[in-house]
Amino acid sequence: MHFLSIEESNASTLGALIAHAAEMKAHRGENTDLPLAGQTWAIIFTKASTRTRVSFEVGIRELGGNVMFLSKNDIQLGRGEPIKDTARVLGRMVHGAVIRTFAQQDVVDFATYSGIPTINALTDEEHPCQIMADLLTIREKLGTWTGKKIAFIGDGDNNMSRSWMWAAKHLGFEFVVAAPKSCLPPKSFMDRLAAPNVSLTTDPAVAAKDANVINTDVWLSMGQEDQSEKEALFSDFQVNAALLKNCAPGHVILHCLPAYRGKEITECVLEEHADTIFQQAENRLHAQKAILARITQ
Repeated sequence: MHFLSIEESNASTLGALIAHAAEMKAHRGENTDLPLAGQTWAIIFTKASTRTRVSFEVGIRELGGNVMFLSKNDIQLGRGEPIKDTARVLGRMVHGAVIRTFAQQDVVDFATYSGIPTINALTDEEHPCQIMADLLTIREKLGTWTGKKIAFIGDGDNNMSRSWMWAAKHLGFEFVVAAPKSCLPPKSFMDRLAAPNVSLTTDPAVAAKDANVINTDVWLSMGQEDQSEKEALFSDFQVNAALLKNCAPGHVILHCLPAYRGKEITECVLEEHADTIFQQAENRLHAQKAILARITQ
């Protein structure tokens, strides 16, 4: 079993994982069930990470497993070895893999050729583990996502916005993406999504109106840092105090971090909602432990 995308998941699986994550969080340190006992997992990252690496390393160990971290410079992928060859080698030596890389197809190919449980820890296409942590945070702060309006302000065609759109399709909540026109998802994606509860706008105030949750992310994803012309498009898409006046009472702010204060979110708003944002970061650990436990059943 693998966990490669929100797109390939369903409402039942997502709900069960969040419930299990909440239970694991409530009983952290008390659980004697160690589903990864006797196992060694590989964490393979070609992209830099803080929260993803730490949460997976801690989570694997708390579930009884051993873990090895492999950057692209540690293995032959960095010298051009095909992912399918790396997968067939590691599949004979380790019990599972967590992969953070650029191409979604690399994660899919690794899972196919390795024959071991594989988790997508981020690709350019999706960031499924982050969405699970975000859903857990919404459950903790608002009780449910059912009947809520969730908005995403920023790059509407990045891995976070796409993952959120798939989650909305499966779980049925209202989801609105606000982005510059050139940064909205293409028609081909929206046709594939086919979710009437997901809408697009170029007006962040429209997305924020009566929203229960505001999501944002960096304007430039990893690998786009030199695209200053793209960043210039987002001047009206900052999460700030003026924008939040449009939201529903008791709204929550989410940011998957790292945050560039003064760009996609103001210093004031981030600090005002820091408890929620860093609760969201902590929940990576608990959500990922639930994923690890499920795919090794």
